[in-house]
Amino acid sequence: MKIGVVTFPGSLDDVDAQRAVRLAGAEPVALWHGDHDLKGVDAVILPGGFSYGDYLRCGAIARFAPVMTEVIEGASKGMPVLGICNGFQILCESHLLPGALIRNDHRTFVCRDQELVVENAGTAWTQAYEQGQHVTVPLKNGEGGFVADAETLDRLEGEGRVVVRYVGANPNGSLRDIAGVTNERGNVVGLMPHPEHAVEDLCGPGTDGLGFFASAVQALAAV
Repeated sequence: MKIGVVTFPGSLDDVDAQRAVRLAGAEPVALWHGDHDLKGVDAVILPGGFSYGDYLRCGAIARFAPVMTEVIEGASKGMPVLGICNGFQILCESHLLPGALIRNDHRTFVCRDQELVVENAGTAWTQAYEQGQHVTVPLKNGEGGFVADAETLDRLEGEGRVVVRYVGANPNGSLRDIAGVTNERGNVVGLMPHPEHAVEDLCGPGTDGLGFFASAVQALAAV
């Protein structure tokens, strides 16, 4: 089973995501932003970083990259797609997920180990966790505040589409402490924290992040 990781100009965590995929038991495939080709992968990860230097808005230019045409089409057919940090921003700019990510309310970059609670363990990227499970993964962002209008927030809450939520002090001003959301089908997930930095005991706060990638492997095996 193959999981593609897209590299945009300015991507920083694509190699880390590939390693996480490998540790989860799948084959990582490098995908290039300028290609209309997903190389036959079964799922796609949009990694963290600063695509196109975060000009205009974070993810606003990457949304128009040639590969995103294929990602959007694949997502519409049920392909699992995960957006991490900048990838989350790209998914929102692509309208694969609702809402937007704006500058942190304290106007400074935040980098810390962040406790999360899994609110939805039924998506393609969270099914390896238990509902209500607490995990700790690194968080690093300057524009990580999730915002949406009240109607959209109520719908996300009511439909169980809040995937993970911040525990403790809100690190960036995200409304309702939302750290990640999913689409209606549950195959597209975006989250601001970085699970790919918590997949080995040697580095990071432990292996709590590995479950996101193992979940995709489980979801694909069940198809």
